[in-house]
Amino acid sequence: MPTEKEKKKIWKKKLRNKYNLIIRNDETFEEKISIRLTKLNVFIIVSSLIIILVVLVIYLVAFTSLREYIPGYTDVSLRKKLYELQSRADSLEADFKRKDLFIHNIKKIIEGEEIVDELPKGNESNVDYDTIKLYKSTEDSILRAEFENRDVYNLRFDDNGELYRNASSIRGFNFFAPIKGIITNKFNLAEKHYGIDIVAKKNEAIKATLDGTVIFSDWTPETGYVIGIQHKRNIISVYKHNSALLKEEGSFVKAGETVAIIGESGELTTGPHLHFELWYNGTPVNPEDYISF
Repeated sequence: MPTEKEKKKIWKKKLRNKYNLIIRNDETFEEKISIRLTKLNVFIIVSSLIIILVVLVIYLVAFTSLREYIPGYTDVSLRKKLYELQSRADSLEADFKRKDLFIHNIKKIIEGEEIVDELPKGNESNVDYDTIKLYKSTEDSILRAEFENRDVYNLRFDDNGELYRNASSIRGFNFFAPIKGIITNKFNLAEKHYGIDIVAKKNEAIKATLDGTVIFSDWTPETGYVIGIQHKRNIISVYKHNSALLKEEGSFVKAGETVAIIGESGELTTGPHLHFELWYNGTPVNPEDYISF
């Protein structure tokens, strides 16, 4: 059995064994390239390439703008920009103080008093803006209503070339009544009733009021089976207390297409009916203002 010392010698000898790497022409077998290598040389070359690659990556990350695309790194010029903005803010503040001092001294001159080199402390306005209450004027409300209704029936086109009648109001949409029936509970913001309750026949089909995409279709403890549809112009319609849902989340529906069946599911129901809500730009609106039930 070879000793440990002899094994090391054999291992070192194997590292220095020379090999020829020959590249030949596949058709003529003509020798093109011949390289004499040892295992030690191959190890040194591969290690050197890895070290060079690591150094190159570190350099690119540390000293070039590529670091901005790596999570955790910010813009290298961000600190400089913040410093410049802070300097400008300080300059504006100093300029405002000089102007305030100038105006203050003008008042002193008019009143026959001596001018000062600095503004007295506590010269700021003592008005408590938190106590100011704003009230709607009748004239302002009339002007707003006149402006909103001025072009209700004008034809316009959106960015996609699609036709709609009024870009600033949802009155230009042709809403489809989700169900025909009797309204038993009206829209009331004060009571946090953000929709209307409609009573109709048993197993009556509930239809989408506009084209859109289903963004919610699931069961909730309070309102039972609920389906919500996202429409254009930030309009969302919500249908609650259904007995069954016929569309899944992500489904595209057309106006008038059946999406659910009327029911009385959920803890807050008082009988078979549809609770219908209409939201515009994140605010609930009265569906009766836009839809004839």
